[in-house]
Amino acid sequence: MNLRKRIIFELERLRRKNLQQLHPLQQLFWESTLRCNVHCLHCGSDCSSSEITPDMPAEDFLRVIDQSVTPHVDPHKVLIIISGGEPLMRKDLAEVGVALKQRGYPWGMVTNGLALTEKRFKELMAAGLRSIAISFDGLELDHNWLRQHPLAFEGATRAIKLAASLQRSDLQPGGRSSGEADLQHSALVWDVVTCVNQRTINQLDEMQQYLWSIGVRNWRLITIDPMGRAAENPELILTPEQHRQVLDYIREKRKQGLHISYSCEGFMPDYEMEVRDHLFHCAAGISIASILVDGSISACTSVRGKYYQGNIYKDDFWEVWENGFEPYRNRKWMKKLEPCNNCKLFRYCDGGGMHLRREDGALMLCHHNKLMGHG
Repeated sequence: MNLRKRIIFELERLRRKNLQQLHPLQQLFWESTLRCNVHCLHCGSDCSSSEITPDMPAEDFLRVIDQSVTPHVDPHKVLIIISGGEPLMRKDLAEVGVALKQRGYPWGMVTNGLALTEKRFKELMAAGLRSIAISFDGLELDHNWLRQHPLAFEGATRAIKLAASLQRSDLQPGGRSSGEADLQHSALVWDVVTCVNQRTINQLDEMQQYLWSIGVRNWRLITIDPMGRAAENPELILTPEQHRQVLDYIREKRKQGLHISYSCEGFMPDYEMEVRDHLFHCAAGISIASILVDGSISACTSVRGKYYQGNIYKDDFWEVWENGFEPYRNRKWMKKLEPCNNCKLFRYCDGGGMHLRREDGALMLCHHNKLMGHG
């Protein structure tokens, strides 16, 4: 690691430590439903219980917003992201959006696009929709295969075209970019998210050309982690060489001026500052919280199990946010476990993404080790 990078990583470490102390709530995920209209091979959500877990009533979520969030924050600075399952399965999504808009909160959603018609898109925009991430995982055959639905590609393409119809040259994708500051004033902040697998690893150029032809200008690539359904399907998991291939592709395209980024997860010293707009930082439990469909209080919706911090049906959300989340904000416990216990880079990655920790604390995947070919 050269001196320049080491200095930058040290400055980021100090910034991160300060943020852990302040823990300002900036993003709140609402897992509004576990129902879904596709059956993705790589799903990491708790879709196994989707048939028996009812949607959370909107009034329960809004009560938390009114009683436990709004008194403590500037609503304009907290982005609420509605997720699932598939949030469009809820018939009251626009009504919830209106309620959030009236309270001053910008809100967005993550969707596969299958149920996003032009009529519904206009309803959601009128209800205050300010951010949307649309899943697109390959050209038609491969996208439909991964999503396990014959019309998945058609739905994703339609959703992308609808978002692109509102394209403005000054919009940026979600995440830690200039887009966050514009959420109250822009028509829509959006990007396309692609989970790269072994069937699509060599089709990135074709996908990029297709996406740009239908109006995409912000593309986020994700490498699938061995969790959820993906843990049982090795065809979805990239080899170390393929993982590097994705990162090299992103780096090269960014040099050409295309806004293509790697996902937020995984500290990768060889690629930091070259494949995304920010340095690696797991903000789970530090600036990101979630309310899950059963009322559990967590960080990002991918983190489950023993890392729940409470439940809105018995705990005050803000008290939990202020006084809980110790495993997220003080990660020294990870240093007792392999491979972190002997890693000199721990000070810069803080043990990686919390969603990659199993119930016993073991790390499912270290991105640096994988890229180095030994883990």
